[in-house]
Amino acid sequence: MRFRQVHLDFHTSEAIPNIGKQFSKQQFQDMLIQGHVDSITIFSKCHHGWAYHPTEDNERHPHLDFDLLGAMIEAAHEIDVKTPIYVSAGLDEKLARRHPEWLIRDINDNTNWLDGFMKPGYHQFCLNSPYLDILVRQVEEVVRKYEGDGIFLDIVGVRKCYCHNCVSTLRSEGQDPRDTAAVVALGERVYANYTQRIREAIDAIKPGLPVFHNGGHIRRGRRDLSAMNTHLELESLPTGGWGYDHFPLSARYAQGLGMDYLGMTGKFHTTWGEFGGYKHPNALRYETALSIANGARCSIGDQLHPEGLMDPATYALIGAAYREVEHKEAWCSDVQAIADAALLSVEAIGAFKEEKREDRSGSADAGAIRMLLEGKILFDVVDLDSDYTRYKVLILPDDILVSPELQAKLNAYLAQGGKILATGRSGLNEAGDAFAIDLGVAWEGLNSYKPDYFRPSFELTNLSNAAFVFYADGQRVSLTDGQELGRRENPYFNREVFTFCSHQHTPSAQQHDGPGMVESTNGIYLAWNVFSDYATKGSLALKECVLFALNRLLPDKTLSTNLPAQGIVTLMEQPAQHRYINHILYASPVKRGNGVEVIEDIVPIYDTKVTVKLGKRAKQVYLAPQMEPLPFAVSEAGTDVSYTVPKLECHQMVVIEV
Repeated sequence: MRFRQVHLDFHTSEAIPNIGKQFSKQQFQDMLIQGHVDSITIFSKCHHGWAYHPTEDNERHPHLDFDLLGAMIEAAHEIDVKTPIYVSAGLDEKLARRHPEWLIRDINDNTNWLDGFMKPGYHQFCLNSPYLDILVRQVEEVVRKYEGDGIFLDIVGVRKCYCHNCVSTLRSEGQDPRDTAAVVALGERVYANYTQRIREAIDAIKPGLPVFHNGGHIRRGRRDLSAMNTHLELESLPTGGWGYDHFPLSARYAQGLGMDYLGMTGKFHTTWGEFGGYKHPNALRYETALSIANGARCSIGDQLHPEGLMDPATYALIGAAYREVEHKEAWCSDVQAIADAALLSVEAIGAFKEEKREDRSGSADAGAIRMLLEGKILFDVVDLDSDYTRYKVLILPDDILVSPELQAKLNAYLAQGGKILATGRSGLNEAGDAFAIDLGVAWEGLNSYKPDYFRPSFELTNLSNAAFVFYADGQRVSLTDGQELGRRENPYFNREVFTFCSHQHTPSAQQHDGPGMVESTNGIYLAWNVFSDYATKGSLALKECVLFALNRLLPDKTLSTNLPAQGIVTLMEQPAQHRYINHILYASPVKRGNGVEVIEDIVPIYDTKVTVKLGKRAKQVYLAPQMEPLPFAVSEAGTDVSYTVPKLECHQMVVIEV
């Protein structure tokens, strides 16, 4: 899979004339070269429903008079740029207005994406309708007629649908459409049937052609859904609603699935469909560096002007980032991530339960990711099928209820010396009324006071000793065989109409109201939903307490550094080259406008110190891609290597040869 890809949108209204009139093979090629692009996803069919090539199974855009798709493939292949082909699968507005009976309906009989037809926008099709046959024929046609390098199908996934087709299917099977579980199960079957139909149609013409079905988020814990693709494209536009937490979370999970994957950001200031919006070049430099630092290839979203002219400003912007990526690729292929800790994703635990499904990051997962990145902990994100024995610490964030199957797996992990960091309700059984694993405490119930306070018995790194307010739900526990690392303090009373104090919440009554943080032979338990709390409130005390616990559980962690909190570190191994690559990144997103995260200035960071415990003797250390030797020191035992990076500007790779 190529490193430097562009995903080129072209959703073009029939009300616009002169489609493709300014397309120029030379200009198209010049922009790809200027952008250092080696793969570009181009379009057979857009959300409006039009084809951009001669077709018998669809309709060509009424204002296009030549084969735009074919011209782009020819131009790109001539300069060795690959061309996956885009087909809008879930949306086809032209057809939606002709066959509204084929659209997804919610339980109130409203259409999906938009409620009704009077608002501008698209309506999503149910794949349990005759539309699926039309879509399959459209895919077959483009695979048969064109030498594309893959198929990208958009706006698809498991859906709950109450259209007359789905209701009829359920009733014919003796099921009740009012049963949510039955509706969800049908949605699973409909999606699986769709992906199988597409795979079979493609393989009958070009066996093994790469296929990706895009739903905007790779669901953690749904390996079956991931396996319906040949590779993964992690759509994650930080300014488009995903934020900067989402990609590291998705990538740290994807890297454990054994599939090639790329990180898809966008050139837009906001998100898809924005004409005239440009991200700062430093933002794209950082986002593409973040992809390769997490073992991913890169993809940048763009969209073509209706008249077919590639935007020079966009490809100057993309080129600034991809020029750097091109020079770094040799150290980013065939890598394996090194991790001390594993985060068992809340989304993964509830992946098959519709009521538990989280959107994109999820507060507990997102809060945990922030803490781990800021704390420079090397980690993976795992699900129920992962091998926990690879990790020194397993993190159970906030709401991981333990099934009998998970309990057996956790007990085996603890028996071989693993440690657990559990927070909130994590560790309780599926009924939520007792601990399923031994964490040195007994469960007594949900604390009736909210918020309440935690007074640690240890000094926090950057904060004075105090009782810190924790806003999230807390559990009341008592010691069994654990050691208290801090206590809970309740307020005088909850804030109510006749009992309130000051502007927010009531102060601590300064009494010992039970343990709040406990260490046992199996790990550490913290009695609040601290990760969700951090995602929403961001209190430094929350992070300091979690990092204290992790550093206590990881006395010999693989990597230590003085990089500031906003910096990111990863450690990748290239076994075939007998080397490790330490990626170090630094940028500081700021909020602009209505919550848009923007990276503008890249501030240089000086004298970043790193120590890596490899268990092997380092032979050489150098900066890449500069190929500059870097002075280093080896521990007396020969297993640790230490070095200082004199200057970090956005992204630096340090190569350790062993």
